[in-house]
Amino acid sequence: MSEPPAPLRKTGHAKARAAAERKRAEAIAAGLDDGFVATLVERFYAAIRGDATLGPIFTARIAEWPVHLERMNRFWRAILHGSGEYSGNPMQAHMALPGLTKAHFIQWLTLFYATLHAVAAERGLGAAEQAHVARRARMIADSLLTGIATRARGLAGARAGADLPDFTPAPPG
Repeated sequence: MSEPPAPLRKTGHAKARAAAERKRAEAIAAGLDDGFVATLVERFYAAIRGDATLGPIFTARIAEWPVHLERMNRFWRAILHGSGEYSGNPMQAHMALPGLTKAHFIQWLTLFYATLHAVAAERGLGAAEQAHVARRARMIADSLLTGIATRARGLAGARAGADLPDFTPAPPG
């Protein structure tokens, strides 16, 4: 299939850039700015490092935490802002980890939700914004768990993350 003519490509790129910029502006207006992302990532991975279940998995594979945290900042900005700045392959990275189970993903979400509650309370983030971030985290956990389960069990692993825990936003104030 050949590429569209240059004017159409430029229009498509311009529309995509405009859509991404709108998504970023909306996220920032909702309080999901770079500072929110940085705080969430820093605190979440501090909780991970201190967790008896997940800490050993992460510390065995991450030698340079500042590098990993910056990568995760790019990842979450890409997820929440549509920035396109993350180019890694989370599925491949997680497929390479032996023995990951649903329990690991439940613990990951439990820590994520607790961190989100705390950061949201500090920053005055509303329930809708909290729920948006949590849905994205749950979607990621579901996707990774389902990918791992499908690789291990074929179609029997499809929707392995369907019953992962959902998030309940913290009440205001």
